[in-house]
Amino acid sequence: MRTDLVSEPGDATRPNEDFAGVGLPASGQGGCVIVLDGVTPPRDGTGCLHSVPWFTARLGGALTELTVSYRDLTLPEILSRALARTAEAHAETCDLSHPRTPQATVALTRWSADLVEYLVLSDSTLLLRGPDGTVTPVLDDRLARLPRSALATDALIDARLRNKEGGFFTAAADPSVAARAVTGSLPRREVRALAALTDGAARWTETFREGDWTALFDLVAKEGARSLVDRVRELETADRETRAFLGRSKTHDDATVVHVEL
Repeated sequence: MRTDLVSEPGDATRPNEDFAGVGLPASGQGGCVIVLDGVTPPRDGTGCLHSVPWFTARLGGALTELTVSYRDLTLPEILSRALARTAEAHAETCDLSHPRTPQATVALTRWSADLVEYLVLSDSTLLLRGPDGTVTPVLDDRLARLPRSALATDALIDARLRNKEGGFFTAAADPSVAARAVTGSLPRREVRALAALTDGAARWTETFREGDWTALFDLVAKEGARSLVDRVRELETADRETRAFLGRSKTHDDATVVHVEL
């Protein structure tokens, strides 16, 4: 197995809100990848004393330990337990019912000698490459399918869409959200490599339309995760003034890429 991981903040003066981890069990068989994209909080607060990086570090650590150690649990069960554990860590000091309590998107995958399992919640991306080179994207596109008019303001999103039926779901304080994730599994023989990305890195395909998911995977496999992030930064900088591409609330976003050859 070979891994390549890059995680870079969008702004050097702000902490990176992403989390990325690769876990390998002591048996040496199988492994897991966890990628979280922390949701940048609004200026008027989240009802929480803790930062988004605190939350993603706590949740990411719990996911890594549970995914590696509890092979009998499904990925939704693991996410549910990790969310409950993280919520418990600050329930006595923070208002976890606040719609903007610290939260994150999730891309989680685990493999054994026989099986590759996956879970995606919100707009992080998981790409699976088969023996013939075919790249299959695993996406939770509920946010992307919402009309732009519904996303006009943060207040509108929080009141009607965030973690609500008919809207979209993120990993926050409610463990039951794990049941809303996109999940599945494939025989190990059908997956030769995988890549997990936060939306800041997926901009190369989703925002700037430089190539499809196969082209993005080829770029990472041939030139490395660093090259993808560098190219995204170049595109963002070139478009800084005109903002010609829709859907960019920030010039630069935190960008994380994990590439694994199984």
